[in-house]
Amino acid sequence: MVNPLELVLLGAVAGFTIFLGLPLAMLRSVSARTKGFLNSVATGILIFLIIDVFSNAWNVIGAAAVESFKGLGSPLDASLDLVALFGGIAVGLLGLTYYESRYMSPKNNGRNQGSHQPATGSPDGGVPQAIMDSNAYRVSMMIATGIGAHNFSEGLAIGQSYASGAIGLALVLVVGFAAHNATEGFGIAGPLTSLSEKPRTGFLIRAGLVGGGPTFLGTIVGSLWTSTFTYVLFLSLAGGALVYVSLLMYASGRRQTTNQVVLLGIFLGLCAGFLTDLLVTLGGA
Repeated sequence: MVNPLELVLLGAVAGFTIFLGLPLAMLRSVSARTKGFLNSVATGILIFLIIDVFSNAWNVIGAAAVESFKGLGSPLDASLDLVALFGGIAVGLLGLTYYESRYMSPKNNGRNQGSHQPATGSPDGGVPQAIMDSNAYRVSMMIATGIGAHNFSEGLAIGQSYASGAIGLALVLVVGFAAHNATEGFGIAGPLTSLSEKPRTGFLIRAGLVGGGPTFLGTIVGSLWTSTFTYVLFLSLAGGALVYVSLLMYASGRRQTTNQVVLLGIFLGLCAGFLTDLLVTLGGA
Protein backbone atom coordinates (compact mmCIF):
# COMPACT_ATOMS: atom_id res chain seq x y z
CA MET A 1 0.00 0.00 0.00
CA VAL A 2 1.48 3.32 -1.10
CA ASN A 3 1.54 6.00 1.59
CA PRO A 4 1.26 9.32 -0.34
CA LEU A 5 2.79 11.41 2.45
CA GLU A 6 5.76 9.06 2.78
CA LEU A 7 6.25 9.03 -1.00
CA VAL A 8 6.19 12.82 -1.19
CA LEU A 9 8.74 13.05 1.65
CA LEU A 10 11.10 10.59 -0.09
CA GLY A 11 10.96 12.53 -3.36
CA ALA A 12 11.51 15.85 -1.60
CA VAL A 13 14.54 14.62 0.37
CA ALA A 14 16.12 13.09 -2.73
CA GLY A 15 15.55 16.12 -4.93
CA PHE A 16 15.99 19.26 -2.91
CA THR A 17 19.40 18.52 -1.41
CA ILE A 18 20.57 20.13 -4.65
CA PHE A 19 20.21 23.44 -2.81
CA LEU A 20 23.08 22.44 -0.51
CA GLY A 21 25.59 22.91 -3.33
CA LEU A 22 24.20 26.17 -4.71
CA PRO A 23 25.72 28.57 -2.09
CA LEU A 24 29.09 28.04 -3.83
CA ALA A 25 27.84 30.54 -6.43
CA MET A 26 27.87 33.27 -3.75
CA LEU A 27 31.67 33.12 -3.35
CA ARG A 28 33.26 36.42 -4.33
CA SER A 29 36.72 38.01 -4.13
CA VAL A 30 38.43 34.88 -5.36
CA SER A 31 41.19 34.76 -7.95
CA ALA A 32 40.68 33.68 -11.56
CA ARG A 33 42.81 30.62 -10.78
CA THR A 34 40.50 29.61 -7.93
CA LYS A 35 37.41 30.24 -10.05
CA GLY A 36 38.90 28.06 -12.78
CA PHE A 37 39.60 25.30 -10.26
CA LEU A 38 36.06 25.38 -8.83
CA ASN A 39 34.64 25.42 -12.35
CA SER A 40 36.74 22.35 -13.18
CA VAL A 41 35.59 20.43 -10.10
CA ALA A 42 32.02 21.08 -11.27
CA THR A 43 33.02 19.86 -14.75
CA GLY A 44 34.37 16.64 -13.24
CA ILE A 45 31.03 16.06 -11.52
CA LEU A 46 29.23 16.57 -14.84
CA ILE A 47 31.58 14.10 -16.57
CA PHE A 48 30.74 11.52 -13.92
CA LEU A 49 27.04 12.15 -14.51
CA ILE A 50 27.55 11.60 -18.24
CA ILE A 51 29.15 8.22 -17.51
CA ASP A 52 26.38 7.33 -15.07
CA VAL A 53 23.57 8.45 -17.37
CA PHE A 54 24.72 6.62 -20.48
CA SER A 55 25.69 3.43 -18.63
CA ASN A 56 22.22 3.21 -17.08
CA ALA A 57 20.51 3.87 -20.39
CA TRP A 58 22.70 1.40 -22.28
CA ASN A 59 22.18 -1.35 -19.69
CA VAL A 60 18.43 -1.15 -20.29
CA ILE A 61 18.81 -1.08 -24.08
CA GLY A 62 21.38 -3.88 -24.11
CA ALA A 63 19.17 -6.13 -21.98
CA ALA A 64 16.17 -5.46 -24.26
CA ALA A 65 18.27 -6.19 -27.38
CA VAL A 66 19.56 -9.49 -25.95
CA GLU A 67 16.06 -10.58 -24.98
CA SER A 68 14.82 -9.69 -28.46
CA PHE A 69 17.70 -11.57 -30.14
CA LYS A 70 16.90 -14.68 -28.08
CA GLY A 71 13.24 -14.46 -29.05
CA LEU A 72 12.20 -13.70 -25.48
CA GLY A 73 11.35 -10.03 -25.99
CA SER A 74 9.77 -7.69 -28.50
CA PRO A 75 12.02 -6.42 -31.32
CA LEU A 76 9.77 -3.36 -31.58
CA ASP A 77 10.31 -2.45 -27.93
CA ALA A 78 14.08 -2.88 -28.29
CA SER A 79 14.06 -0.69 -31.42
CA LEU A 80 11.99 2.01 -29.71
CA ASP A 81 14.42 2.09 -26.80
CA LEU A 82 17.26 2.66 -29.26
CA VAL A 83 15.28 5.44 -30.95
CA ALA A 84 14.73 7.01 -27.52
CA LEU A 85 18.48 6.91 -26.86
CA PHE A 86 19.58 8.49 -30.16
CA GLY A 87 16.66 10.91 -30.27
CA GLY A 88 17.28 12.09 -26.72
CA ILE A 89 21.00 12.64 -27.38
CA ALA A 90 20.18 14.59 -30.54
CA VAL A 91 17.71 16.87 -28.75
CA GLY A 92 19.94 17.36 -25.70
CA LEU A 93 23.20 17.94 -27.60
CA LEU A 94 22.22 19.42 -30.96
CA GLY A 95 19.29 21.34 -29.51
CA LEU A 96 21.60 23.21 -27.14
CA THR A 97 24.08 23.73 -29.98
CA TYR A 98 21.33 25.48 -31.93
CA TYR A 99 20.38 27.48 -28.83
CA GLU A 100 23.98 28.65 -28.46
CA SER A 101 24.29 29.72 -32.09
CA ARG A 102 20.93 31.48 -31.95
CA TYR A 103 21.06 33.19 -28.56
CA MET A 104 24.52 32.99 -26.97
CA SER A 105 26.98 34.22 -29.60
CA PRO A 106 28.65 37.60 -28.87
CA LYS A 107 26.97 39.06 -31.98
CA ASN A 108 23.47 38.10 -30.88
CA ASN A 109 24.13 39.06 -27.27
CA GLY A 110 25.39 42.44 -28.38
CA ARG A 111 22.18 42.97 -30.33
CA ASN A 112 20.06 41.87 -27.37
CA GLN A 113 21.97 43.95 -24.80
CA GLY A 114 22.20 47.05 -26.97
CA SER A 115 25.20 48.71 -28.58
CA HIS A 116 25.57 51.14 -25.65
CA GLN A 117 26.93 48.44 -23.29
CA PRO A 118 30.44 49.29 -22.10
CA ALA A 119 33.11 46.73 -22.84
CA THR A 120 34.10 46.34 -19.18
CA GLY A 121 36.34 43.39 -18.42
CA SER A 122 37.75 41.46 -21.32
CA PRO A 123 39.03 38.10 -20.03
CA ASP A 124 37.05 36.43 -22.79
CA GLY A 125 38.55 38.00 -25.89
CA GLY A 126 37.12 41.47 -25.32
CA VAL A 127 33.54 40.33 -24.75
CA PRO A 128 31.74 42.86 -22.49
CA GLN A 129 31.31 41.76 -18.87
CA ALA A 130 27.52 42.17 -19.13
CA ILE A 131 27.45 39.59 -21.93
CA MET A 132 29.73 37.23 -20.00
CA ASP A 133 27.42 37.48 -16.99
CA SER A 134 24.38 36.79 -19.16
CA ASN A 135 26.04 33.72 -20.66
CA ALA A 136 27.02 32.46 -17.20
CA TYR A 137 23.37 32.51 -16.17
CA ARG A 138 22.37 30.71 -19.36
CA VAL A 139 25.03 28.01 -19.00
CA SER A 140 24.05 27.49 -15.37
CA MET A 141 20.39 27.04 -16.33
CA MET A 142 21.39 24.63 -19.13
CA ILE A 143 23.24 22.55 -16.56
CA ALA A 144 20.23 22.65 -14.24
CA THR A 145 17.96 21.51 -17.11
CA GLY A 146 20.25 18.61 -18.05
CA ILE A 147 20.55 17.55 -14.42
CA GLY A 148 16.79 17.86 -14.05
CA ALA A 149 16.19 15.40 -16.90
CA HIS A 150 18.67 13.01 -15.26
CA ASN A 151 17.02 13.44 -11.87
CA PHE A 152 13.57 12.72 -13.28
CA SER A 153 14.79 9.25 -14.22
CA GLU A 154 16.24 8.84 -10.72
CA GLY A 155 12.87 9.79 -9.26
CA LEU A 156 11.22 7.16 -11.46
CA ALA A 157 13.51 4.53 -9.91
CA ILE A 158 12.59 5.64 -6.38
CA GLY A 159 8.85 5.66 -7.12
CA GLN A 160 8.90 2.28 -8.83
CA SER A 161 10.87 0.69 -5.99
CA TYR A 162 8.54 2.11 -3.36
CA ALA A 163 5.36 1.11 -5.23
CA SER A 164 6.64 -2.46 -5.70
CA GLY A 165 7.08 -2.84 -1.93
CA ALA A 166 10.89 -2.63 -1.93
CA ILE A 167 10.91 0.08 0.75
CA GLY A 168 14.49 -0.67 1.83
CA LEU A 169 15.78 -0.23 -1.71
CA ALA A 170 13.77 2.98 -2.11
CA LEU A 171 15.37 4.40 1.07
CA VAL A 172 18.87 3.50 -0.15
CA LEU A 173 18.15 5.18 -3.47
CA VAL A 174 16.90 8.30 -1.69
CA VAL A 175 20.10 8.55 0.41
CA GLY A 176 22.33 7.99 -2.61
CA PHE A 177 20.49 10.36 -4.92
CA ALA A 178 20.30 13.01 -2.16
CA ALA A 179 24.09 12.91 -1.85
CA HIS A 180 24.40 13.10 -5.64
CA ASN A 181 22.10 16.09 -5.83
CA ALA A 182 24.20 18.00 -3.32
CA THR A 183 27.22 17.66 -5.63
CA GLU A 184 25.04 18.45 -8.65
CA GLY A 185 24.16 21.78 -7.03
CA PHE A 186 27.89 22.46 -7.05
CA GLY A 187 27.86 21.83 -10.80
CA ILE A 188 25.07 24.35 -11.35
CA ALA A 189 26.89 26.94 -9.25
CA GLY A 190 30.22 26.53 -11.07
CA PRO A 191 29.61 28.93 -14.00
CA LEU A 192 28.19 31.57 -11.62
CA THR A 193 31.50 32.02 -9.79
CA SER A 194 32.67 34.06 -12.80
CA LEU A 195 29.94 36.70 -12.37
CA SER A 196 31.03 40.26 -11.63
CA GLU A 197 28.50 40.42 -8.77
CA LYS A 198 26.74 37.93 -6.51
CA PRO A 199 24.15 35.88 -8.42
CA ARG A 200 20.51 36.74 -7.98
CA THR A 201 18.84 34.75 -5.20
CA GLY A 202 15.73 34.28 -7.32
CA PHE A 203 17.80 32.70 -10.08
CA LEU A 204 19.43 30.25 -7.66
CA ILE A 205 16.01 29.21 -6.38
CA ARG A 206 14.73 28.67 -9.94
CA ALA A 207 17.84 26.73 -10.93
CA GLY A 208 17.48 24.54 -7.84
CA LEU A 209 13.85 23.81 -8.67
CA VAL A 210 14.68 23.02 -12.30
CA GLY A 211 17.51 20.68 -11.27
CA GLY A 212 16.05 19.07 -8.15
CA GLY A 213 12.29 19.32 -8.68
CA PRO A 214 12.17 16.57 -11.35
CA THR A 215 13.41 14.04 -8.77
CA PHE A 216 10.30 14.80 -6.75
CA LEU A 217 8.04 14.64 -9.82
CA GLY A 218 9.68 11.44 -11.04
CA THR A 219 9.09 9.79 -7.68
CA ILE A 220 5.36 10.51 -7.91
CA VAL A 221 5.11 9.44 -11.58
CA GLY A 222 7.19 6.30 -10.99
CA SER A 223 4.81 5.13 -8.28
CA LEU A 224 1.86 5.37 -10.69
CA TRP A 225 3.20 4.42 -14.12
CA THR A 226 6.33 2.85 -15.60
CA SER A 227 7.79 3.17 -19.09
CA THR A 228 11.19 1.97 -20.29
CA PHE A 229 10.95 4.30 -23.28
CA THR A 230 10.42 7.34 -21.03
CA TYR A 231 13.24 6.26 -18.71
CA VAL A 232 15.72 5.92 -21.59
CA LEU A 233 14.53 9.14 -23.24
CA PHE A 234 15.08 11.28 -20.16
CA LEU A 235 18.46 9.70 -19.50
CA SER A 236 19.65 10.33 -23.06
CA LEU A 237 18.30 13.90 -23.04
CA ALA A 238 20.28 14.51 -19.88
CA GLY A 239 23.38 12.86 -21.33
CA GLY A 240 23.35 14.96 -24.49
CA ALA A 241 22.81 18.18 -22.54
CA LEU A 242 25.56 17.35 -20.04
CA VAL A 243 28.06 16.60 -22.82
CA TYR A 244 27.35 20.04 -24.26
CA VAL A 245 27.65 22.01 -21.03
CA SER A 246 30.73 20.08 -19.79
CA LEU A 247 32.58 21.13 -22.95
CA LEU A 248 31.55 24.75 -22.39
CA MET A 249 32.75 24.61 -18.79
CA TYR A 250 36.07 23.03 -19.74
CA ALA A 251 36.68 25.85 -22.22
CA SER A 252 35.78 28.41 -19.56
CA GLY A 253 38.13 26.82 -17.02
CA ARG A 254 41.03 26.85 -19.51
CA ARG A 255 40.58 30.60 -19.96
CA GLN A 256 40.79 31.14 -16.20
CA THR A 257 43.72 28.97 -15.19
CA THR A 258 46.30 26.42 -16.37
CA ASN A 259 45.51 23.03 -17.84
CA GLN A 260 47.14 21.33 -14.83
CA VAL A 261 44.74 23.05 -12.42
CA VAL A 262 41.77 22.28 -14.68
CA LEU A 263 42.61 18.58 -14.84
CA LEU A 264 43.16 18.40 -11.07
CA GLY A 265 39.71 19.90 -10.56
CA ILE A 266 38.15 17.45 -13.01
CA PHE A 267 39.87 14.57 -11.19
CA LEU A 268 38.48 15.69 -7.82
CA GLY A 269 35.00 16.16 -9.32
CA LEU A 270 35.08 12.65 -10.78
CA CYS A 271 36.16 11.25 -7.40
CA ALA A 272 33.28 13.09 -5.67
CA GLY A 273 30.81 11.63 -8.17
CA PHE A 274 32.02 8.05 -7.83
CA LEU A 275 32.22 8.21 -4.03
CA THR A 276 28.65 9.46 -3.67
CA ASP A 277 27.53 6.76 -6.10
CA LEU A 278 28.90 4.16 -3.67
CA LEU A 279 26.01 4.98 -1.34
CA VAL A 280 23.69 3.52 -3.93
CA THR A 281 25.94 0.65 -5.01
CA LEU A 282 26.64 -0.56 -1.47
CA GLY A 283 22.91 -0.76 -0.89
CA GLY A 284 22.64 -3.32 -3.65
CA ALA A 285 20.79 -1.07 -6.08
